Amino acid sequence: MSLLVVGSMAFDSIKSPFGEVEKVVGGSATYFSLAASYLAQVRLVSVVGKDFPQEIIGMLSSRSIDTRGLKIADGETFRWKGYYEYDLNTAHTVATELNVFRDFAPVLPEEYRTSPYLFLGNIDPRLQMDILAQVQRPKLVALDTMNYWIENSPGPLREAIGKSDIVIFNESEIREISGEYNLVRAARKVMGWGPARVVIKRGEYGVLHLSDGTMFAAPAYPLETIFDPTGAGDSFAGGFMGYLASRDGSELSEMDYRLATMYGSAIASFAVEAFSTDRLQNLSPADIAERVDAFRALTEFQV
Repeated sequence: MSLLVVGSMAFDSIKSPFGEVEKVVGGSATYFSLAASYLAQVRLVSVVGKDFPQEIIGMLSSRSIDTRGLKIADGETFRWKGYYEYDLNTAHTVATELNVFRDFAPVLPEEYRTSPYLFLGNIDPRLQMDILAQVQRPKLVALDTMNYWIENSPGPLREAIGKSDIVIFNESEIREISGEYNLVRAARKVMGWGPARVVIKRGEYGVLHLSDGTMFAAPAYPLETIFDPTGAGDSFAGGFMGYLASRDGSELSEMDYRLATMYGSAIASFAVEAFSTDRLQNLSPADIAERVDAFRALTEFQV
């Protein structure tokens, strides 16, 4: 079934202990769409400038990604520059240039408004609310955010969280928004605002997934080669939501959500193996299935 994503597309300049790149393709919606497209039909809503490569748009369109919601505006594409030290869980921002993304206020194409699955990327929560108002009775809504919106728009963000079924945070974000250091207590507090599920990304320590009365922990895949963790969280979200959308309208079970967590983790583990979206562009269904099996073997035991 169709999965609608609203978020950023960008140029990234990144330095890590393992290399450095300038002006490569990035953005939350880019990583999310590529990851999800291996599992579901994706409808992409974002904005880029006229400097954005047409070949990248063509590459996205050649997959299961509908780009009719992508606006090409006068001006330059959103840019982010940052670096990582050996703690790859922490990104250090050097510069952010919003450019055409500053005035991003999409009006959804009519056919997008009936999308059953909706992912709200880490954009202004007022814009997240506006998108929610344009979509007609979605089956499942997931929301991502970041420290900037937690600190600068806490009221609107709480409102958007309250209208979501699933919220996705990293550890620092959920601790900050909840005021709780313990991750389980933090998740329970956030679920009290409305969402049925909280998914906590823990970088090299994996993922913690909580719902009413249940907890599920997935490890991170132990990789030998890591170049760039920039898109890992968005790739996880894409795999997670892509799997849920792939269930083809069936009633989602607790096991479906656990499998979605594993598919998200598997696809995210590929994303960090190269800078930008290079690795995500070159996967096969067999690659993903093999990595999911590797995750299963990593945690399987008998008593």
